[in-house]
Amino acid sequence: MKNWLYIAIGVVIALIIILWPKREVCYPAGVPESYHAELDKALAESGRDKELCEFLTQLPETQQRDAAYLLTNMYVEDLKNMDLALLAENLEYAALAREKYSWAQALPEDVYLQDVLPHHVVDEVRDAWRKELYEMFSPAVDTCKTMYDAICAVNANIPRLTGVDYNTKREKTNQSPRESMRQGMASCTGLAILLVDAYRAVGIPARFAGTASWHDNRGNHSWTEVWLDGEWRVTEYYFPSQLDHLWFMADASKAKADDRTYAIYATRFGKADDWFPMVWADEGEDSAVEDLPKFVGAENVTQRYIDLAYDQYTRHLEAGTHTFLRIAGYKETGKTEHSDDRVAMGVDVFRGTEQMGGGLTAGELRDMNDLFAVLLPKNTEYELRYYTAAGELKTMKVALGEEPVTVEIFQK
Repeated sequence: MKNWLYIAIGVVIALIIILWPKREVCYPAGVPESYHAELDKALAESGRDKELCEFLTQLPETQQRDAAYLLTNMYVEDLKNMDLALLAENLEYAALAREKYSWAQALPEDVYLQDVLPHHVVDEVRDAWRKELYEMFSPAVDTCKTMYDAICAVNANIPRLTGVDYNTKREKTNQSPRESMRQGMASCTGLAILLVDAYRAVGIPARFAGTASWHDNRGNHSWTEVWLDGEWRVTEYYFPSQLDHLWFMADASKAKADDRTYAIYATRFGKADDWFPMVWADEGEDSAVEDLPKFVGAENVTQRYIDLAYDQYTRHLEAGTHTFLRIAGYKETGKTEHSDDRVAMGVDVFRGTEQMGGGLTAGELRDMNDLFAVLLPKNTEYELRYYTAAGELKTMKVALGEEPVTVEIFQK
């Protein structure tokens, strides 16, 4: 009797195995075998495997590998909810830029996949930016012969073409390109996202970088890196050609690689050994950095910034002979809280009759942390010279001691 029971149980199990609905594998011709296992896993996790398989199969064969790369590396929420028409447009225009521009054709495969192809930068709203930005910036780069020329062309034209400027009155921090262009304004984070996407739209590898906080706890900052001649270089929204020479380099030299709050990170699409601290996602506003969302991959690049800053600033500071005089320019006395209170004013710095430096204070379109700064010998008195809106020459004496000094000047 027991034997018949065992046989019956075995038959039932066999029937269940035979009749149980199986998920079809999805290996279109353009998807390399090396992707198959991870693609199976991603499709199963998506909860929409038939829909995604059909999407993959209907793509041009030349785009199927790229689509498989995105699907196997994107975040679970994107897998479950991604607008496939948007994803198809992203794939089409990424391929178009790569075919069109010599610098994109010459990219190593891993750089193209990681830093040109992705459909987003951090946690911004997923919108259809690639076609729009390709059509916007391709005329500016079509005559460029090198990637460096194209980088400069994008930077030089982006405020004019997008109509977006820095403004603290923007709706939110992590704006998508369309959100920023709709308002005509963005934070440093929104500007960095927009610049990354503008580069990627014309086949230039780019990624998002930033710190959760500067060393003196005055807040976070975000900027952009571009890949050029095998190296990651530093740039920002308003700097056409000043790669690696940005206003925040002195602050970057004081970053701490072993402290997530004060370290510098660059984003990495897909699987990564570390994560980017998105401080704008802190709903409680006072939460610890370790409690922030961890789904955006990143690389700790702090040491590279410390090394970059060494020749620009650190060697003088280490010698103990110099410190910073920082100057902020405002339109009128008593109004210093918002970005549009600021104004670009020409100011010269003298020691006696010797001019020690000069330039423009940061105007209303620049980051609030961005102050015109001059590295000067310590324990010396300096004179600032500048003109008011009425054309009157003003002077200000500033005694610079051992520590950095920040002063305010006013247009009226």
